[in-house]
Amino acid sequence: MTTLRAQSLQDLGTLRDTLAQRQREAAEQERARRAEQAAAERNRRQFAAAVGPVTPLRDRGLAVLQRPRPAPLPRQREADEREALRQTLSDEVDLESLLLTDDGLSWRRPGVAADVAARLRRGHWSIQGEVDLHGMRRDEARDTLVNFVRDAARQGRRCLRVVHGKGHGSPGRHAVLKGKVQRWLAQCGEVVAFAQATGPQGGAGALIVLIDRGG
Repeated sequence: MTTLRAQSLQDLGTLRDTLAQRQREAAEQERARRAEQAAAERNRRQFAAAVGPVTPLRDRGLAVLQRPRPAPLPRQREADEREALRQTLSDEVDLESLLLTDDGLSWRRPGVAADVAARLRRGHWSIQGEVDLHGMRRDEARDTLVNFVRDAARQGRRCLRVVHGKGHGSPGRHAVLKGKVQRWLAQCGEVVAFAQATGPQGGAGALIVLIDRGG
């Protein structure tokens, strides 16, 4: 009988300690909750003092949609790459593979079939994009051209038209931009070949450019 009473007293002691522990934990949680509410109230008052009187919007009962966020894009890295490419493109590159044909000028990267330029002029590939560099200064035209070519390659476009003009508005009516565009294109790794456009496509004022979609 004495043993049972001792066990009961021990159990009561354990229960009392457990209840006391739970009460302490509950009190601690309550203090933390009140502290959080007080901090939120302080922040609210500081915000109200900073912006002045505000009128809360009426709750219209609209559902909150959880829309997927777009994938992060490496904007800074792309900007750095464009700047590096801009600084490396030269206006004075000697295009040894620039050919003069009956249909005008053409260029192809080494290893590209000789008939590619002719196929470009014949419209073998449909034109999937165009950029007009008329009236642009050199740096603006170069950056616009490089971005246009890169975007086209990234989007899987194959054939492009680049309008550089015939130079009628330039001093001496000399097509300065035309030669620069040819040199810039030849230095773009995405460009496989280009050829002077036919009359309906812009003639001597435009180039038809073939892009390597694999970059």
